[in-house]
Amino acid sequence: GLTLGRHPVALLRSVLRQRRVRTAQQLLQLEHGTQARACGLITMRQRPMTANGTIFLTLEDETGHVNVVVWQRLWERQRSVILNASLLAVDGVMESDGEVYHLIAKHLHDFDGLMNGLTTRSRDFC
Repeated sequence: GLTLGRHPVALLRSVLRQRRVRTAQQLLQLEHGTQARACGLITMRQRPMTANGTIFLTLEDETGHVNVVVWQRLWERQRSVILNASLLAVDGVMESDGEVYHLIAKHLHDFDGLMNGLTTRSRDFC
């Protein structure tokens, strides 16, 4: 949707900083293989039939988007978080191949409690 105010994640930035969360822009500066934590609103969930159970998420914060890869084993362990969270934190490892960057998820956290009732909707193709 369209907003004329600040991005919802920007309003939480001081709390997220305390939790060691990097912005989408900061993630782009990291070297391949660096461990990092990102957080954003889930704008898209995809589970292509050709991806052998892999889930692809797009998170959005006030600085941009983060592409997240969730392997099937993590999907099976944390399915509820993936399907129900609007504000998701991801602990993972940055991977880059030229201009393409992904955060490979190792653990997921539902941060909806920080949003004080704000609701959002994602585009889901699971």
